[in-house]
Amino acid sequence: MEPMTHEELAALPTTTTIETAARALGLGRTRAYQLARENRFPCKVIRIGTTYRVITVDLQRRLATDTNS
Repeated sequence: MEPMTHEELAALPTTTTIETAARALGLGRTRAYQLARENRFPCKVIRIGTTYRVITVDLQRRLATDTNS
């Protein structure tokens, strides 16, 4: 899976799917869902029924922190 570009990250809506967030973070889909179920996903996750949504600004903040470390 290709990492996300800065342009792709900037174009994301207010919330995004856990699959998209996982791609941005370099995580696999299965691992991302596992972390979300365990409340250990590295970004703010909102569960709506059986769907997980990630707050895009939190994802972008996390990626900026990882880049600056």
